[in-house]
Amino acid sequence: MADSSLTKQALAHGLKVLLKGRPFSRVSVSDICNACGMSRKSFYYHFQDKYDLLNWIFTTEFVDSMPPCNSEDNWQLLNQLCRYFYDNRNFYRRAFAVQGQNSFSSCFWDFLRKTLSRELDHVFNHDPNLPFYTDFYVDALGCAISRWIQQKEPIPAEQFCRLIQNCIIGVAASTKQSFTNTD
Repeated sequence: MADSSLTKQALAHGLKVLLKGRPFSRVSVSDICNACGMSRKSFYYHFQDKYDLLNWIFTTEFVDSMPPCNSEDNWQLLNQLCRYFYDNRNFYRRAFAVQGQNSFSSCFWDFLRKTLSRELDHVFNHDPNLPFYTDFYVDALGCAISRWIQQKEPIPAEQFCRLIQNCIIGVAASTKQSFTNTD
């Protein structure tokens, strides 16, 4: 198992080095293998394709290392996620630019959907419209994060998170006030 992990880490490092100088679409599996001195056979033993490697990087570096969030601090995960993307912005700028089947964006949207669905189920008290609410927030948050990190000079993660939080809390407060005023 240790060898498998080392091999995967080496391939991940090779991809990261290559993405510093070129877009993801111009990186081949052969390029990744050459960058870390491995064979294509080794690559395909561990990953289906370069998209699988890209998604594995996000999963191992962020998802698997997330501390459990408690419902008392719902913003903790967003702050950690944005800090991670900001710290690795050059890599994820190129990762988010890839669209389509098996892309990082698809992997990220799936991660958001699973994460937000659990939280929104509590917020909306098991409402049967939960899939709609989840999709709405996944699309809004996913697009906002993708657009933010792809900017040439994105604002700092803390500032971005504050803006997201202000948007969500502001709309919620405004909506609650509107409903209260019409009663």
